[in-house]
Amino acid sequence: MSKLVMVIDDSATVRKIVETCLRREGFEVKSFPDGVEAMRWLTTDPSSRVPNLVLLDIGLPKMDGYEVARRLKTKPQFSNTVIIMLSRRDGVIDKLKGRLAGAKDYITKPFKAQEIVSIIQSYLGVPVSQ
Repeated sequence: MSKLVMVIDDSATVRKIVETCLRREGFEVKSFPDGVEAMRWLTTDPSSRVPNLVLLDIGLPKMDGYEVARRLKTKPQFSNTVIIMLSRRDGVIDKLKGRLAGAKDYITKPFKAQEIVSIIQSYLGVPVSQ
């Protein structure tokens, strides 16, 4: 069973790069351009849709990353889901807000694709190749 990683970022380029790298490493990837769409997908059939990890951009349209993280953390089925924030802002306050919202880690853009893969593997372990 491959690990499900959810990518929520309003940049199509970021989503494509991360998806490609993670799929190459054997992860299952589902991505969304905004938090509203992601939350809708998660709550449509919650039993089968529990991501192991969420890579979450902070500056999202409609609902920012902090709000998405807080909403995920209020639902018991996502209590073991690892949240990693992604942002251009790298201030201490931004990182603190991410932690308070429930994020385990914080990656600053621009990032190297390999850096994302390594961080995700460190949280989820390396998936068994199909």
